[in-house]
Amino acid sequence: MTNEKLHIIPHNHQITIDDRRKQQGQNSFAIWFTGLSGSGKSTLANALELALFEQGYRTFILDGDNIRSGLNKDLDFSEASRRENIRRIGEVAKLLVHSGTIVLSAFISPFKAERELVKGLVGAENYLEVFVNCPLEECEKRDVKGLYAKARAGEISNFTGISSPFEEPVSPDVKVPTHQLSIEEGVAKIMEEISAKLKY
Repeated sequence: MTNEKLHIIPHNHQITIDDRRKQQGQNSFAIWFTGLSGSGKSTLANALELALFEQGYRTFILDGDNIRSGLNKDLDFSEASRRENIRRIGEVAKLLVHSGTIVLSAFISPFKAERELVKGLVGAENYLEVFVNCPLEECEKRDVKGLYAKARAGEISNFTGISSPFEEPVSPDVKVPTHQLSIEEGVAKIMEEISAKLKY
């Protein structure tokens, strides 16, 4: 341990997470969307946020491309950087949950260890995992960013589903097969799961 780290002492604030939840009249937790590129994570997260916002809930979305263009723009796509990417996002999600906000995080997060790390950071009771389940073949058909084509051509290394594995969640809180359900049906399925968790 360096001398610098010895001087880091987290401050305990007078206003607690429960105080913030009570003031806002809502619970706060992280909804973690995981799935292949093109599975519909961001689309589903945006639609769910709109539904929650229209009901008066305070929400915030953390999205892969947005985070990588700012907070995590110093990271590449090596395995170490991808893990660090998720760790940082988990720390941000933790802060937002403590602010009394419902956080929606849409990231591939292909490894179980990463998702368990985030769950540990925000607290198991504040973590809800949504597996946006869509077959690789369907994701490749969508390929709106042209990423799969580039990965197949060897232009992108460590690409999940092609040259890097995706470890499917074994027991997610919600599984949304976006190749079988509409976005509206997916949102309804998640809302049914979180309805009892929303009110504080």
